[in-house]
Amino acid sequence: MTMSLQPHHDGSATYVPEQEPALGQTVPVFVRVPAGADVRQVHVRTTGDGEPRFAEATVDRREGGDVWWRADVEVRNPVSNYRFMLSGARGYRWLNAAGLVDHDVPDNGDFKLVSYAPPPAWARDALIYQIFPDRFARSAAADGRTGPDWAIPCDWDTPVIGRGPETPYQFYGGDLDGITERLDHLDRLGVNTLYLTPIFPARSNHRYDASSFDRVDPLLGGDAALVRLADAVRARGWRLLGDITSNHTGDAHEWFTTAAADVHAAERELYYFDEVTGCDNSSSADGHNSASAPLGGAPDRMKAGLTPRWDLEPSYESWNGVKSLPKLNWGSTELRRRFATAEDSLLRRWLRPPYGLAGWRVDVANMTGRRGADGYTHEVAKLLREVVADTRPDGLLLAEHGHDHTGDLDRDGWHGTMNYVGFTDPVWSWLRHGDDPVPNFLGTPGGVPRRAAGAVLATMNTYRSLISWRSYVHSWQLLGSHDSARIRTVVGDAARQEVAAGLLATMPGTPVIFAGDELGLTGTNGEGSRTPMPWHRPESWDQGTFAAYRGLLALRRGEPALRHGGLRWVHADADTLVFLREAPTGTVLVLARRAAAAPVRLAGLPAGDNVYGGAPALRPDADGVVTLPADGPTFQVWRLG
Repeated sequence: MTMSLQPHHDGSATYVPEQEPALGQTVPVFVRVPAGADVRQVHVRTTGDGEPRFAEATVDRREGGDVWWRADVEVRNPVSNYRFMLSGARGYRWLNAAGLVDHDVPDNGDFKLVSYAPPPAWARDALIYQIFPDRFARSAAADGRTGPDWAIPCDWDTPVIGRGPETPYQFYGGDLDGITERLDHLDRLGVNTLYLTPIFPARSNHRYDASSFDRVDPLLGGDAALVRLADAVRARGWRLLGDITSNHTGDAHEWFTTAAADVHAAERELYYFDEVTGCDNSSSADGHNSASAPLGGAPDRMKAGLTPRWDLEPSYESWNGVKSLPKLNWGSTELRRRFATAEDSLLRRWLRPPYGLAGWRVDVANMTGRRGADGYTHEVAKLLREVVADTRPDGLLLAEHGHDHTGDLDRDGWHGTMNYVGFTDPVWSWLRHGDDPVPNFLGTPGGVPRRAAGAVLATMNTYRSLISWRSYVHSWQLLGSHDSARIRTVVGDAARQEVAAGLLATMPGTPVIFAGDELGLTGTNGEGSRTPMPWHRPESWDQGTFAAYRGLLALRRGEPALRHGGLRWVHADADTLVFLREAPTGTVLVLARRAAAAPVRLAGLPAGDNVYGGAPALRPDADGVVTLPADGPTFQVWRLG
């Protein structure tokens, strides 16, 4: 299916020159129509104050075989919808964020102009590296620390137990000074932002069951080690992001232990207690004490041996019934004060010197503030964003969502999300190998199915169309994380991993690399993927994969269109995806193939030189057609013009 002759618009600067519109401002928007298309008239439809209005567009210019139509849109509301009506000899069609359709569609798929304060400018250029501290690197100081009572001490080469009651307690002893000592590796790779999973004291290796938010876990080196790491990161011109859990604490947290011990304690209102049955601190159903039975990160917590205690009448609400993770009640003014608004709140403290975190990834943001009739999620997101901006104006607030995130973005809360459903899953389903089910951190029965590129493209476009371009490009694109299988395990070999990494580096959004993916590490689920980095075994590294990641990140840094350009799909067949990234500064053409297929022939494109992948330059033939190579798996990029 070749799509290069279709009208196009997206929210990038090529089509919306005003990228940070103000409320009440009128901004021009452009739609690109191939000269031969059945389009005689264009109108823009807006819904300011909830009422549809139409305005006629005019031809702005003709260039390169395209007609550029211009319309003006008033930013009437903080989020202002618009779409285009394209009229021709065969009637009219709609062009909205989902694409060109010949039937009437609801407004939720319209393009959107957002007038809330924009995310920090640096986020569009970020190349993020995710580190799970217990498994990244040990400094010499780690050898002198006494292991905690909950831990199962492990040598760095001890195999990770991916599922079972021991999973959250395997303790490898990675620390923050170990990370500082390995920054040269990240420099060679080409990243510029570090994201650490939680660093606060807890009773698990993942630390999502915080026992305090007031200090860095001494097992990681304490507050001083964070200062050393932050200073080293800033010295390289990079940024450091933290991970905060707004949905729950651990049941060893000082707030919770105080609340559980005294029904009259001020901390009682911070949680959801059942005052009839009282507080139940008995053992969890799998035989572990509830204070030491956490599991990590997102839905895979339930897969590592923790049994939610649905068999007991709960005395307090907890994350998915796991009693070691009591849920926070955001209806509490005191919680909002302690967590966010107070001058010494946990949200503020770590953004300030000497730590200077550049922002937060918010764990379980999708559940935060949601419980039965309570619906505080947007209030919480707005509050946290206000506090982050007040404390650090260039601070980032990024939400974890493992499923449909579209209803929680585009307002004055989260800047973006972890785009698992709109990027990770479709890429997995296209590039997965073999017939065995691929495990999915979302817990979908049967895992991720194998799909052709058309279905992959439809999935990506569906989720992208329901949020603004701003939210889309400020969301994190990732091939996996500490909550999922490793990309190498999903795709099966280095060639397909390079294709996956190529999509990560060239599509809109912020690329996030989970530590070890660049070495070709494997893992079948979230916990099993938390593999210690094999620093002492360089012979085990996949040097070809490292070179591919390094080259792709360099390409993204060097091509403004890959960081700030639009996205125009031009071809898709079962084994092939082809798209353009277009910016006022230039255009690149991207070819991704999972297998060899018929050559793709495209008309209307200029000549281009290959800048990644080694394919020949593109030169139009006598009919103005360029032919893309047919081999595969392959990933190729050309700079056009």
